[in-house]
Amino acid sequence: MKFIKDFSLKKNIKNTLTNYKAPVSGKAVVTVGVLLDETYFAGREDLIKEIASYGINARNIETLSFFERVKKKELPQCCHFSYADVTSGGEFAKEDVTAFINKSFDLLISYYDVQKPPLALITLKSKAAFKAGFSTTDSRFHTFMVASQVEKYKEFTAELFKYLKILNKL
Repeated sequence: MKFIKDFSLKKNIKNTLTNYKAPVSGKAVVTVGVLLDETYFAGREDLIKEIASYGINARNIETLSFFERVKKKELPQCCHFSYADVTSGGEFAKEDVTAFINKSFDLLISYYDVQKPPLALITLKSKAAFKAGFSTTDSRFHTFMVASQVEKYKEFTAELFKYLKILNKL
């Protein structure tokens, strides 16, 4: 079932990408959305603290976490979704996922280096003004990409904020 859903989502992404152009905004970064794949990276709180250390107010940072499977006994405390929350047509069953997509963040950080169709779809559909991610994902989704590894969140944020300062985003 997952294979069929992935195939359908990839087709949906491919069709959307034909007319897609990554947004570019000259606006300063005040609000940040972070899309995490917590299958590989479980340091959500550490990442938020690191982003906040660069002058972003922690209340202006929202996260959305992806889990391969959510166990009934281990419900995450923050906004999250899994494959079960995505239809094969690319629609999301959870309201917090839809709200995250429709929120106009100044910066969306796609914090995953292994591209999965549900994560790519959220990045693509997001209304964020500036999108940043890892160089190992599809370059058409992001305005800016950092060559780093997920485990090295301090290195990633240092590089990202260094270039945001150069681009006069801070």
